[in-house]
Amino acid sequence: MGIQWKDYKYPELYDELIDGKGKPRKVAETLASHMAEMEDEELDRLKSTSELAIKEMGITFTVYDQEGGSIDRQWPFDIIPRVMSKKEWDVVDAGLKQRVKALNMFIDDIYHDQKIVKDKVFPKELLSKSKNFRKQCIGVSPPHGVWAHICGSDLVRHSDGQIYVLEDNLRVPSGVSYLLENRQVMKRVFADLFGDFSILPVDDYPSQLFDTLAALSPRPADYPQVVVLTPGIYNSAYFEHAYLAQQMGCELVEGTDLVVTDDDCVYMKTIYGLERVDVIYRRVDDLFLDPEAFNPDSVLGVRGLMRAWLKGNVALANAPGAGVADDKVVYAFVPDMIKYYLSEEMILPNVPTYLCMKDEDRKYVLSHLEELVVKPANESGGYGMLVGPKSTKKEREKFAELIEADPRNYIAQPTLNLSTAPTLVDGKVEPRHLDMRPFILSSDQIYVTTGGLTRVALRKGSLVVNSSQGGGSKDTWIIDEEA
Repeated sequence: MGIQWKDYKYPELYDELIDGKGKPRKVAETLASHMAEMEDEELDRLKSTSELAIKEMGITFTVYDQEGGSIDRQWPFDIIPRVMSKKEWDVVDAGLKQRVKALNMFIDDIYHDQKIVKDKVFPKELLSKSKNFRKQCIGVSPPHGVWAHICGSDLVRHSDGQIYVLEDNLRVPSGVSYLLENRQVMKRVFADLFGDFSILPVDDYPSQLFDTLAALSPRPADYPQVVVLTPGIYNSAYFEHAYLAQQMGCELVEGTDLVVTDDDCVYMKTIYGLERVDVIYRRVDDLFLDPEAFNPDSVLGVRGLMRAWLKGNVALANAPGAGVADDKVVYAFVPDMIKYYLSEEMILPNVPTYLCMKDEDRKYVLSHLEELVVKPANESGGYGMLVGPKSTKKEREKFAELIEADPRNYIAQPTLNLSTAPTLVDGKVEPRHLDMRPFILSSDQIYVTTGGLTRVALRKGSLVVNSSQGGGSKDTWIIDEEA
């Protein structure tokens, strides 16, 4: 019988596939028609096929439990894709490029003249209490003036139909491997549909990533020695580290595989002896990167790595210190950065944000906790948040104390009516809230993935889409309707 869209009941929000009149959006008409013609048994078979493909491909993610252990789980995936027209995506693409350009100019300015602070566009006190400002980076000039070479910006669509930037991830953003694998799974499951649509490809990302990294090499070469530095198999993103290294044809290394010698260059230990490394795509946080410069107890990094980087003998991506802009309080100033550095109006808007460090904002937040989402400045994965409408009185009281104790560390935003998309749950199609994380690469040029990792809150009514908290994912189809 297939999916009967007239029976698809969704809240009065923006649905990505079905419009307010209960009809498929123009860009999704062929997909909706195809799925309506499918028998229930065929839908079940395709779902089973996707799960088998994920198992065969070894696509997993790691969840940490409260006892400090970790569990590898099969990647949760929904076979109904999210669709968007190329015409709409072109605007998003331009907005993301504009944003990451301004963010890199901001980071470079912060570690040099701090003009934006002197001109009172950005508050000085934000820097003095920044957890991710690295004094070791003052005066450093990385290639092309770029610090955040790989950025993942989270996008949401509100019930007004507008796409907003929810946050920018500039330290070690993860998830792109799932974006790529989702497409591979869909090609196995819906091979026939790929002939009916002009779906823009995503599989050039590994080569784009390699070119981005190679452009940073301190030694001119067509194929510089690029490695991916991982904390190891117990890291939640280890699957992704191994996948990207394999896709780029690079070595996957841990800290013990590298050494900095007396010439302040980085070498990889091989069975043939030491081999010089030019570029390190590091997936290790700043504070664990080099025990000589940061945490002396770290066993994940490489002693002397910062010394080699400061002397220009190796490139690090993302550059240490880039996290100064990966701060939910700093995020609120991105529209000002775009005006200040680029003299342009923002293409993709921020979600309205209250800064608890401001007396007036804090007073409002404390008196409206039931309505707002409160976030700490530097947490990720959906942890440490208060979702006001879903909170208890006890939780609100706890957050009020936290905000009063450290106002600099908290922002608050209205609870957005996130858009929904049809999702197959227990054999039925139901609406589920979702977001999207595109990835932006920057070096001598800027590249944006066509679409992004669409994350879905699999629990009914939930707004938390993070995989670590029960979320799933969908393939994202950017469709060129004019092709």
